[in-house]
Order: sequence, then structure tokens, then C-alpha cells
Amino acid sequence: MRFILSLLLLFCAVASASAQLKFLALGDSYTIGESVDEEGRWPNQLQKKLNALGVNVDKPMIIAKTGWRTDELSTAIESADLTNEFDLIGLLIGVNNQYQGKSVESYKPEFEKLLKRAIELANGDKNRVFVVSIPDYGFTPFGASKKDKISKALDDYNQANRKITEVHGVRYFYITDISRSNDSGLVATDNLHPSAKQYGLWADLIAADVEFFKSL
Repeated sequence: MRFILSLLLLFCAVASASAQLKFLALGDSYTIGESVDEEGRWPNQLQKKLNALGVNVDKPMIIAKTGWRTDELSTAIESADLTNEFDLIGLLIGVNNQYQGKSVESYKPEFEKLLKRAIELANGDKNRVFVVSIPDYGFTPFGASKKDKISKALDDYNQANRKITEVHGVRYFYITDISRSNDSGLVATDNLHPSAKQYGLWADLIAADVEFFKSL
């Protein structure tokens, strides 16, 4: 009897160790990886980096579309009819609110609503959710002529989403400085979105907090 019990305990331990974390990534063009292939997207690169570090993460489910604002992402999440059983959720949203001239004040409650929904989808566990800051497209050929204006606006947006994220006790990863580079190799061929190389740097920064992911 003891032998059988030991085998059952061993089986459960192995099953637990091999179970893949269900990963949901929410956002816009930066999450769906406009102008890069699937493997170049930051959620997909993060998954591979975490797996290499011993954190078993499943291929990410991505709900994101180029051009989405916070309200459009919220509508898409509800339409997806998701269950509250994700082990890991990443959220990056807001650039299109800024680009379309929406105020930071209107962004704040919509972002907070999305963050709360993400926590719900993680079965109410805020420690399974993380937020990624908005990159700065002012440092791309597309945005270069209005760089200072764009950078200032995105600083305001990131200040807002960071404060809300911290109030809710959620992990925050600031990748904006990576996007503020003069390295042309960090920009995709469309002259606007990040390249796979830049997304890889984001994934490196996020995966560096490996203890956070190992605690899941």
C-alpha cells in the first residue's frame, strides 16, 4: 500500500513539473507582431526563453490586432468567451489611444478595466499577470518628424499605466528605453513597428525576472 501511495505521489509530482503554463497575451500591433513572423513576436520569443530557463510555458494564445485601442481590446476579450484559468497573462495596450488623440484621462479607466479583467482571467491571482510599457514610435522613421511630441505623450501614458499597475500589485516591465535607440535594426521593414530583434530584447528583459515566472 505504501509502495502504491509513493508511486501516486511521484506521478503527481512529475505531472505537476511537466504541466505547461497557459499563457495569454493581450494587446495591439506590438503583441500580434505587425511586420514580423509568428516566431518573432515578443510573446513567442518570451515563451522560448522561459522554456530554456526551466519554466514550462505553452505556446501563447494571443488576442491582439493592429490598431486596437483599449476599448476595442476589451470588446475582443469579451467576444472570445474565455475561461478564468490562465497561468500567465501579459498586457500591453495604449499606443493607438495616444495616436488617435485620446486623452490620458480617458485611457486610465479603460486600462484599469483591462487590468482587472486580466486578473480575473488568471483566476483572480494578480501574481500571474504582468504589464509591458508602451514602446516609443517617435524613434522610428514614421514618427521621427514628431519625435519629441510623441515621446512626451507616451511618457504620460506609461506613467499612467505604471501607476495603475503598481496600485493593483501587478508586475510591470518597462521596455520603452529599448525602443528609444538609433539602431535601425530594431525597426521592422515598415519603418514603424519593432523588428524581431527588438522584440527579442524585450523578451530578454522580461525573462531576466525568471524567479517571478518560476513562482507561478
